[in-house]
Order: sequence, then C-alpha cells, then structure tokens
Amino acid sequence: MLKLGSKVVIVTDLYEQKLPIGEYGYIIAYDKNADNVFDYIVRVPSSNRNFLVPKEDVELEETLIRLEAECAQREALIDYALATHNEELFHRIMKGDSEEEDTDHTAKEPVGREDFIRQVNLKAWI
Repeated sequence: MLKLGSKVVIVTDLYEQKLPIGEYGYIIAYDKNADNVFDYIVRVPSSNRNFLVPKEDVELEETLIRLEAECAQREALIDYALATHNEELFHRIMKGDSEEEDTDHTAKEPVGREDFIRQVNLKAWI
C-alpha cells in the first residue's frame, strides 16, 4: 500500500476511465469500500481532477525513474560492448547473467578421489 501524499504516475487504464496515462498525481486518500475495485483516490493537478484508481494503474515515480536508469545503463553497456567488440560482455548482458554468479561457480574447489567416493557411498546408503 502506497503512503498518502506519494507522488505517482498513472501507467495504465485497466477499467477504461479515460485516465491521463503518463501524468503524475498524488495519492490523497484510500478507498476502503469493499464493494468496489478501486484502492486509491489520486489527485492529478494537470487535469485538475480526482480519480478513483486500482493499485495496478499507478506506480511510484521513484520506481519508474530507477527502472529507466537501469534500462539506460544496460543500453549503454550494450553499446560499449558492441563498439569494443567485447563478445563476452555482450553475451553476459544479453543473457542477464551477473558477475556474482560467475564467481560462485569458480569458487567450488575440486573434490579429491577419496572424498568423492565417500560422498557417493553416503548418498547410495541413504
């Protein structure tokens, strides 16, 4: 549940209420009526109106800015990988792998022959 006074952006219009998509507004109240599907009352200053909206129709402005920054960073890394012909970086970005996952796989030490046989026998016994 979003806080009162939060700055939100209208991202969709699920119930076709002619909401101003892409405009920002402020949450001025919660709609606690159990008989309808709306969660918030949003004041949109550019339209000079209040709208009843479900929680799926609005998103916090900070969240949208963060997602846009991550997208811009990803696109910049792709451009850099293509410009420098860095195939490894390009594939890692496109697959969504992170460097932390790569270090976890290399951190496993090889198991000695005796330890391997002991582990196999233990699993077979269980």
